[in-house]
Amino acid sequence: MDFATWLSDVRSVMTLVSLLTFVGIIYWAFVAHRKQDFDEAAMLPFADEEPDNRKQEPTHG
Repeated sequence: MDFATWLSDVRSVMTLVSLLTFVGIIYWAFVAHRKQDFDEAAMLPFADEEPDNRKQEPTHG
């Protein structure tokens, strides 16, 4: 087995591994039972905000 054949085999295996990883990530992201988790994560930036009960200053101008 020469180097060129070995390199070709390695490239083929890495392409297959990359494709399976990509398909796995897509499946994980779009399965229905994860929707609630992603909806909660989408609201995290707003979780630490407190309601602003102060009156807004009038604008001048």
